[in-house]
Amino acid sequence: MPDPAWTYTFLCVSAFLAGAMNSVAGGGTLLTFPALTGVVPAAVANATSTVALLPGSFAGALGYRAELAPSRRFVLRMLAPSVLGGLVGAWLVGEDTSTFAVLVPWLILTAALLFVAQAPVARWLKRHRPDHEPGRGGRAVLVGCQFLIAVYGGYFGAGIGILMLTTLGFMGVGDIHRMNAVKTFLAATINGASVVVFVRDGLVNWEYAAAMAGAAVVGGYAGARVARRLPASYVRYAVIVIGFGLAAYYFARQYGM
Repeated sequence: MPDPAWTYTFLCVSAFLAGAMNSVAGGGTLLTFPALTGVVPAAVANATSTVALLPGSFAGALGYRAELAPSRRFVLRMLAPSVLGGLVGAWLVGEDTSTFAVLVPWLILTAALLFVAQAPVARWLKRHRPDHEPGRGGRAVLVGCQFLIAVYGGYFGAGIGILMLTTLGFMGVGDIHRMNAVKTFLAATINGASVVVFVRDGLVNWEYAAAMAGAAVVGGYAGARVARRLPASYVRYAVIVIGFGLAAYYFARQYGM
């Protein structure tokens, strides 16, 4: 895309749609990351995509502040593993950008599979969700799981929402709205930590990130309004189709299929 005007238009459209998708069902990274790989290397695309979608993540967390209040103690417990994991994941990207490029098809495929699992996991949690927190040993295991999720989130990020909802289901956090609130806040924390490392390592294309961030915020607002009328399952199915299609494309490009 040699024409700067078309490049920015394409990237902003992808960010607008990503913001809308994140408001309804998640998965916006599966649009912004591939769009950016058309103009910058994979590691830079990953970092720039994270920065572009970060304002929307924090805006979403702010919108859940009422639901977050009852879970304040739990959120504070999960803050340290989220920040540390996000830092480690982002550091791994900067340490070996060539390996990250090789892993791109697998990362996108993983994200698509996570979205496939989202509905059955949600149904299972609805039937089996405990109404109290686990004991000390159980909490330690779940803190470790949150750290690993945060490492993945700092490294790539697409799909961390369903991973966190799965673990949150074992923590007695509360109903699905409180779980979504905690998940949104912790995801924003993971992304914020990873951005610190991406900026330090010089992996962010700020011109693209700034333009896309504005488009993503507008898309997130529009998506929130549409979400009241459109079943989230429709958008989730679209995310799944896009994810598998992109995984197939990147596998074909990488392995010459």
